[in-house]
Amino acid sequence: MKFTDHLYEAAKPIWEKGYEHSFVQGIGDGSLTLDRFQFFMCQDYVYLIEYARLYALGSLKAPDLQTMSTFAKLLDATLNMEMELHRQYAEKLGISKTELESTEPAPTTLAYSSYMLNVSQRGSLAELIAAILPCAWSYGEIGQRLAKRPGAMEHPVYGEWITMYQSEEFTKLADWLIDLLNQLVEGKSETELKQLETIFINTSRFEYLFWDMAWDKSQWTI
Repeated sequence: MKFTDHLYEAAKPIWEKGYEHSFVQGIGDGSLTLDRFQFFMCQDYVYLIEYARLYALGSLKAPDLQTMSTFAKLLDATLNMEMELHRQYAEKLGISKTELESTEPAPTTLAYSSYMLNVSQRGSLAELIAAILPCAWSYGEIGQRLAKRPGAMEHPVYGEWITMYQSEEFTKLADWLIDLLNQLVEGKSETELKQLETIFINTSRFEYLFWDMAWDKSQWTI
């Protein structure tokens, strides 16, 4: 069994709860209220900014030029393509670029992104990948599962989101990270592998909490 197969099995109960979350199910059947999705889009935009920094760190920690180049391409794609698509999509939802740019991170967004950055700055490239992989991997799974629902990809509001995350291009990102992590763990001790699993499980938990935050539109209370 590959190391990432073990991670998948360990995180599967958390990911399944995420898929069954009312927010995700609401995207799939079209019942999610627009205000919740607008809140999610604003927080996701803030999250993407920090996610891009992690790609920059990946390039810094890369062991060879090919890996460095791939992380650099991912950084460029996130900043200049994905975030632009995010802005265009948000505009269709009635969210201006100014509103996106002025979004303050909610507690969960701040905790999640801060955890990933802390782990990645202090740790190895393997620890960085363990931190960012649940986002890419679980979103791809959610997108593919929702895409199987009749009419889901044609929904006037949420169809575009499902189409994006079920795409082959997005799946390739997760696959590349999976392959790289499996290479990097070769020869690592049980203690090191357990630490990577802890990071992976923690960010999987944060993924669930992000859905929870978006459903409740949770903000600072004081």
